[in-house]
Amino acid sequence: MDTWTALPDVPIPESGGLGFQLRTRGCATLREAARYLHTLPYGRNADRADFLLVLSEGRGTCSTKHALLAALAEQVGAPVRLTLGIYEMCEANTPGVGAVLHRHQLAAIPEAHTYLRFAGHRVDITRSGVAPRQDIERFLIEQDIRPEQIGDYKISFHRTFLAEWLSEHPELARFTPEALWHIREACIAAISEA
Repeated sequence: MDTWTALPDVPIPESGGLGFQLRTRGCATLREAARYLHTLPYGRNADRADFLLVLSEGRGTCSTKHALLAALAEQVGAPVRLTLGIYEMCEANTPGVGAVLHRHQLAAIPEAHTYLRFAGHRVDITRSGVAPRQDIERFLIEQDIRPEQIGDYKISFHRTFLAEWLSEHPELARFTPEALWHIREACIAAISEA
């Protein structure tokens, strides 16, 4: 994956909603807004479906940061797509989750990741101080979504995929989909603490 430098350097209008809020934070272009959002700490927002909270709370996740940037891209007319992909999360591609997975004797677990696509690039601005995810070898599934789909839709899609994946792995019959979801939540908590 690439970082914010792969995005277009499209100007943000001086007035109007989201663009104005980012301009007051020193961002004159879409690329500068991406750099700014990249520097904000990783952390869940009070409402995981409200991407505008990234600005007031000063933190965000892959979903909220990228949804905010996708909404801004739409406002400025940049052809940036918000994408939901599922990959097999492990310590190698998501540092911080290894101990949780090891405790449950799992090598990996399907994780939903939200990112941007632009001009043939996958763009990830989730965590500053961490290199973009180069070690995700493949996504099991990808689909374009709208910013307003990062809440209930994303969770439902992820849970459905997790249940299907589990049914295709009889060696993991000791787990229920709900148990895997709780392990996944423990992995996300571990990332937040890292």
